[in-house]
Amino acid sequence: MKVVFMGTPEFSVPVLDALIAAGHDIVAVYCQPPRRAGRGKKERLTAVHERAAALDLLVRHPVSLKTPEAQAEFAALKADVAVVVAYGLILPQAILDAPTQGCLNIHASLLPRWRGAAPIHRAIMAGDKQTGVCIMAMDAGLDTGAVLLRDVTDIGAQETTAQLHDRLSQMGVRLIVRALGDLANMVPQVQAQDGVTYAHKIDKSEARIDWGADAVVIDRQIRGLSPFPGAWCEIDGARVKLLGSRMAEGDGPAGTVLGDDFRIACGTGAVQILRVQRAGKGAQDVQEYLRGPPLAAGRVLD
Repeated sequence: MKVVFMGTPEFSVPVLDALIAAGHDIVAVYCQPPRRAGRGKKERLTAVHERAAALDLLVRHPVSLKTPEAQAEFAALKADVAVVVAYGLILPQAILDAPTQGCLNIHASLLPRWRGAAPIHRAIMAGDKQTGVCIMAMDAGLDTGAVLLRDVTDIGAQETTAQLHDRLSQMGVRLIVRALGDLANMVPQVQAQDGVTYAHKIDKSEARIDWGADAVVIDRQIRGLSPFPGAWCEIDGARVKLLGSRMAEGDGPAGTVLGDDFRIACGTGAVQILRVQRAGKGAQDVQEYLRGPPLAAGRVLD
């Protein structure tokens, strides 16, 4: 099939590779424009842009798809289908209508639960036991289109957003290849009206840990915000990100260090920290972190 691929982050790259491996003709790749990043504020290509350029594919990164010029360029590609994976722009109706067989979205949740921008983070933070991937026929609503295929997976008790992200990406690869291979026979299922939730974009204000909260809530916060933006607390006046955790035994005043294994008392219960990142440093497993300045039992973290 003649495919327009629309995606931006690392999550989308395996899908692009799989579509090519399956023999589809990628007539263009759409992604977000380069962003200035790093200390030098140099323009940095997105992960999809870098991969598409390496494959010598046509790359476009319009700021908007609402202009007549952008829509005419898109229509001129005469694509059979567009595959959309974490692209980052709203598709106007003229874009949705241009491919002869529509636009398909790979969404990392079990729709209608967790429509929106951050479904993986929100599933973990809410304590969901399962999540999955849906292949959705896009319409003008926010993740409201009919579902062609879905696959379900359990969320591990210690799984972080980064780990779940990688698993769901591979699930999405398998499902979209299957969908395109049998698109004529797919029967779209209209989403249920019950059970709709919205995965609002993560705000950095959600990342500060309140040790007075229940341990279950803090554990989900740490895992759900790992690696970005990273749940954090202050240790010796410096911000430290906590990137992995599990539920632990113990109790005490909220924020109290309970032993030499980075167990912290919460409002109810305790969590054990498994992975840490100091400001300006790389992430470390907790054993490596604890070889540094001592974190003595009895002290209280901010």
